Amino acid sequence: MDHRNNPPKWGPPQQTGYQQPYPPMQQTGQMPYPPMQQTGQVPYPPMQQTGQMPYPQMQQTGYQQTYPMDPMMTGAQPYPQGPYQGGGYPPQQPAPPAGFMTPTQMIPQKKQRKWPKAVMALAVAAVLGVAVWYLYALLVPSAMPYGTIEAGLLGARYTGDCIIVRDETPFDSEGLTSVEYIADEGGYVQRTDSVCRVFTSGYSTTAVSTLQGFREDIRDYQKTLLDSETTFDAKMASLQSDILTRAKEIRSMIAGARGSLQNQEALLDAAISARQSYLKQKYSDDQRLSRLYDDERSQMQRIDSWTKAYAATAPGVVSFYSDGYEYGLTSDNYTTFSPAEVRNMFNGAKPEKSTTEKGKTTIFRLVEDGHWNVLFLAQDKDWNPVQGQQYELKLESFENTTVMATVEDFTRTGGELLVRLSVAESVLPVLYIRTCQAELGESVTTLKVPSRAIYTQDSMQGVVVVINGVESFIPINIVWEQDGEVYFNAVQQGHLTEGMNVRLF
Repeated sequence: MDHRNNPPKWGPPQQTGYQQPYPPMQQTGQMPYPPMQQTGQVPYPPMQQTGQMPYPQMQQTGYQQTYPMDPMMTGAQPYPQGPYQGGGYPPQQPAPPAGFMTPTQMIPQKKQRKWPKAVMALAVAAVLGVAVWYLYALLVPSAMPYGTIEAGLLGARYTGDCIIVRDETPFDSEGLTSVEYIADEGGYVQRTDSVCRVFTSGYSTTAVSTLQGFREDIRDYQKTLLDSETTFDAKMASLQSDILTRAKEIRSMIAGARGSLQNQEALLDAAISARQSYLKQKYSDDQRLSRLYDDERSQMQRIDSWTKAYAATAPGVVSFYSDGYEYGLTSDNYTTFSPAEVRNMFNGAKPEKSTTEKGKTTIFRLVEDGHWNVLFLAQDKDWNPVQGQQYELKLESFENTTVMATVEDFTRTGGELLVRLSVAESVLPVLYIRTCQAELGESVTTLKVPSRAIYTQDSMQGVVVVINGVESFIPINIVWEQDGEVYFNAVQQGHLTEGMNVRLF
């Protein structure tokens, strides 16, 4: 507020012609202000009754200005610099009464706003961050951004449920008790190769023990006959030496010597058979030995009647695991099933067996390699497959398998779309798969780059390839653009390949 228009109230005036500018003086006998010179001059100008400040600017030269002008106008002390150090009231003057304010105190002071420490810290951090970024951008050269050309597969995708159909032949037996496996699981066999031996219900371990007993009797009696010989038999000695030599070779190979153990075992079996044949011929007149031979032969015939040896009827892959679909679902009849029947088989309903096949146990299956089929139930019922068109087939199983499949035909009935596919690849990836989820895709092979790699030069779109630091613009034909990727083909084939570096803009 302007105290010139609203003079402070120092106390009630004592004279009617003058306003008391300072508080009333106590009767101490001391002068409240510096002593006046006895010049007859009035120390203070007469006050006008207008409410003006008690210290107006002096126009008359007859008055001496003993106090400074308005502190707001001059910035000087509100009281004279008298004989008291620092100005103000004399030391003996009592303190001003309550409510007394100096002119400086009467000036309103603007309250300073205090910011929270967290806000100040964030502001400082922001300023430092901007400074660091500016210095980095100013001093560090920007790195040139590059991308890579990748292979892209473009086209529509169709998902659905599928059933695998293999060209396989199951082999079964009645009254099965045990199987002796000869071929390896999942291995290749040729025609007439031994696969396994099957023992039926008439076979027992007792029969094998009896056969073994007859053979031990034969061996013991042959040893007795040889010990009773009084003349040296050179041929028998040679056969015996051959057996011992083969046995030592097998023992050395077991200890770590190099060689084929299987071949050595075959040579040892041949040496033992040669000695047995010579003994049978040498003691053919011995009746007891002949009876032992007859007992062995009869027991072997009985065992053979309880066993059956199986061999491969054609080249293929052998598997001793089956799921029950091998009889009713084959490569010969898979085209005859309706979409509803295929859906039931996908849900676990196995096709019916013939009367002759019921009650038999599947021993193994022989699978032809190199081709198989798929019954595909598409989720998109409005899709119109093109017969003879090739698609990429991805089988979602425990090991995702991707192959190329060709549409043979399709059927749309009962709200289901059944697509029959043929695959001309190895059957091993699907040897143990019957049902799974699958995805078909139109196989349109292209190249792709990030959208930022497309550059226009002379009204032509292309990419800038960087080879050994040299940049070259190569025009392209854009096929499709989606999700920040551009699918394209080079205008001139062979100029762009997968893995090349391109400039990003």
